[in-house]
Amino acid sequence: MKYAIGSEQDQFEPGSDNKVLKNMLGIASEQDMHEAENSLLLKLYEYLYEPEFAVHSLSFADIQVWHRKWLGNVYRWAGTTRSVNMGKGGFEFAAAQRIPALMAKFESEYLQHYAELANWESEYLIGNLARSHVEFILIHPFREGNGRISRLLMDVMATQAGYGPLDYSLWDQHKDFYFKAIQAGHAGNYQPMERLVRDVLEN
Repeated sequence: MKYAIGSEQDQFEPGSDNKVLKNMLGIASEQDMHEAENSLLLKLYEYLYEPEFAVHSLSFADIQVWHRKWLGNVYRWAGTTRSVNMGKGGFEFAAAQRIPALMAKFESEYLQHYAELANWESEYLIGNLARSHVEFILIHPFREGNGRISRLLMDVMATQAGYGPLDYSLWDQHKDFYFKAIQAGHAGNYQPMERLVRDVLEN
């Protein structure tokens, strides 16, 4: 990955060989950090789903709250948009300075229609979920945790539509296809991602 220089979000934990971001827990092992983040993510799911699911509207501010609740005890910048440029596998995500405008557009095109999801036909819903997932990943609004937050967002939207949290094991088994689906979406072809979304909805 590539990162800009001169930001707190660009600092790594000493002893981590520049593989673990500087954190308040002093974790320098990638495996330990992965386990810590996943444990905290489970608590965020419990917050949103127990004792009953009660997400009645969605905004980017809500997603920022989720991110802060999830990682606020790990990273000082949790819940704030990233200030560094990032890429993966030779693919560059949206430039950091464009994130506020892009998330405002994302909110208008997808999040503001949250209440309508339960009334949509399945194919229209699949198309909307696929496009919103691709666009969120391409924007990559946070310094860390975008993939898991994007799945949480899809889970919340799918629950609103009557499907409940989804099983993404198929995506994990076909990571190359998933990454190619994101790239295809960037080029305006959402069909590969629609296929992936249809698979998890039907399962």
